[in-house]
Amino acid sequence: METLEKIRKIREEKRKELDIRVNSKVGNKEKHILVCHGTGCTSSKSPEIIKNFRKILKEKKIENVRVIQTGCFGLCAKGPIVIIRPEDTFYAQVKPEDCEEIIQTHIIEGKTVERLLCNDINGDKVKKLDDLTFYKKQKRIALKNCGVIDPEQIDEYIAFDGYKALEKVLLEMTPEDVIETIEKSGLRGRGGAGFPTGKKWALTKAAKGKQKYVVCNADEGDPGAFMDRSILEGDPHSVLEAMMIAGYAIGANQGYIYVRAEYPIAVERFRVAINQAREYGILGKNIFGTEFEFDVDIRLGAGAFVCGEETALLESIEGKRGQPRVKPPYPANEGLWQKPTLINNVETYANVTRIILNGADWYSSIGTENSKGTKVFALGGNVVNVGLVEVPMGTTLREIVYDIGGGIPNGRDFKAAQTGGPSGGCIPKEHLDTPIDYESLKEIGSMMGSGGLIIMDDTKCMVNLAKFYLSFTVDESCGKCTPCRIGTKRMLEILEKISTGEAETEDLIKLEELATNIPKTAICGLGQSAPNPVLSTLKYFRQEYLEHVEDKKCKTGECKALAKIEIHSEKCKGCGMCKRNCPVNAIEGEPGKIHHIDETKCIKCGTCISVCPFHAIG
Repeated sequence: METLEKIRKIREEKRKELDIRVNSKVGNKEKHILVCHGTGCTSSKSPEIIKNFRKILKEKKIENVRVIQTGCFGLCAKGPIVIIRPEDTFYAQVKPEDCEEIIQTHIIEGKTVERLLCNDINGDKVKKLDDLTFYKKQKRIALKNCGVIDPEQIDEYIAFDGYKALEKVLLEMTPEDVIETIEKSGLRGRGGAGFPTGKKWALTKAAKGKQKYVVCNADEGDPGAFMDRSILEGDPHSVLEAMMIAGYAIGANQGYIYVRAEYPIAVERFRVAINQAREYGILGKNIFGTEFEFDVDIRLGAGAFVCGEETALLESIEGKRGQPRVKPPYPANEGLWQKPTLINNVETYANVTRIILNGADWYSSIGTENSKGTKVFALGGNVVNVGLVEVPMGTTLREIVYDIGGGIPNGRDFKAAQTGGPSGGCIPKEHLDTPIDYESLKEIGSMMGSGGLIIMDDTKCMVNLAKFYLSFTVDESCGKCTPCRIGTKRMLEILEKISTGEAETEDLIKLEELATNIPKTAICGLGQSAPNPVLSTLKYFRQEYLEHVEDKKCKTGECKALAKIEIHSEKCKGCGMCKRNCPVNAIEGEPGKIHHIDETKCIKCGTCISVCPFHAIG
């Protein structure tokens, strides 16, 4: 029990010390400068910002100010982000050279650096994080520690109830109690299919075999998705603790996390978390003085999209080529090395500790009748506030796009949203008020997926979009089954004919037949869902396909072979925006007069369409 007593002491003492992170009224003269050290902000020099802050504080001999690296704050479009606690001041798009001014003005003089405050949706400067519209409709459960703690300091995780759920499980609950709690909570897998988590745990526990495994799927391969990566970067111990709880529940003593090697920060932080947990005696034998033992190892993926499919992932962990297995048997009965194996993704595990500590009823009170809790989305594309959001299930697409996302840039119109990446479908404008949950998305021909949410404005071509996703699937197909290996290739060839003006009406018929039959015959989820972008765009944007096939025209100009870009005289105001942004000087016209495009110079890049504030080009 020595380890347990140590952790309880850290939790009590460290929480008092770190209360400044979450309590703006804390009576503490100390200040904490929190700097996002996630992948996005890191690429914009946040490590240099951290280094500069620490250097300046040292040079000026300023005490009682700490500089803390954190995970993602969520509002990636405004990064690098710096937050100063306890006053909760939110500084956006900070540069390394701004550190001196922040220290002098904010820390020394006690004034706000107004120019670095974040602009809200209405354009007003906002001082505090909680006052930003972006955060008001969010509820952070899986992301609760991201942006709050230093992910490389186990003591900080412990301070915010870290490993308290594991303590409760090992000392107060039976494995059956744990599974019953997860089942009652209504938690469903966040990896895409939405299978009930508690049921999966129960099936694995009931499977015959002394050796069982717990696996975390962190092979996040959807274009535009970065939910799992951000959780691992910002709160790795929450996933580690949940894997241990799962191991106790199903009777496993070994866990593996499968992470793609393209996530170096996530990999390193999880490796640090494992080493720290081992050092503290949390991982290993006789955990918290009980007979429970558990350890975790990391396996790196080489970036194959198909390895996000659970059985292909297992094959890869075993050192084989990542190809899906025919099911049944399912991993719960025959997984790693033919032993019963539990597989959940990162976000699913990130919910577990909160459910254990707060109770199943608390979690099931959030969300909708059949989709409980929250969902993390990587919000990207043509939206003002690109970033990471976590909202209660049942939040409408309109709320996410406009209230949280800030709407469509440059005054353009919303056209569609793609959920579920290459496996998902398009949601058109008429379904903007659709609640985001498993059943509602399925009804309109889309799916939740792992959480990528790509927003598209009216400059996007749906044929080109379908072609993009299908080309991704063709490249990523493992080639094991004929429907996926050959069928998707034939679909892509038809889409290429459509986008170049070479298709006829019968090609559309063939395309739809293939898209309908492939899901019935492909082995795994990748092949079964590959036609979804085509099916959904055909359903909601068939007229665009017909324009490409019959009129040989792409009105958005994205299919260059069919592009006929022109400036509509009745809408043109002569502002010159298109002329100034044209990369090949193909636009002519005097200020205040109607402009024209020289088709002999035009390369049909579409830049003029996207920058025109009056929607006069198309």
